[in-house]
Amino acid sequence: MAFVYIIRSIKDDSFFIGKTFDLEQRLLYHNTVELNEGASKYGVPWKYFLTLEVKSYFLAGKLEKHLKEMQSTEYCMNLIKYPEISQKLIEKYS
Repeated sequence: MAFVYIIRSIKDDSFFIGKTFDLEQRLLYHNTVELNEGASKYGVPWKYFLTLEVKSYFLAGKLEKHLKEMQSTEYCMNLIKYPEISQKLIEKYS
């Protein structure tokens, strides 16, 4: 199984979207400035906002791309408010 995730910065309320096989290790990476060479190092500390478990890393990539294209605070909030949106996205890209 793979995961698509949205993390939210406790520091500045920004969002970061990604995919992984291991949620625990990925959050550790984002929150460890010494390891993190990407843009998310500026938002430390992070916490999970939303995680979606999907059947393949390929599908996770499709969903990640969609979420990044739609990236807005309102869209992310709606994913939490209306869980059926996430399910419909998984069905659409499966």
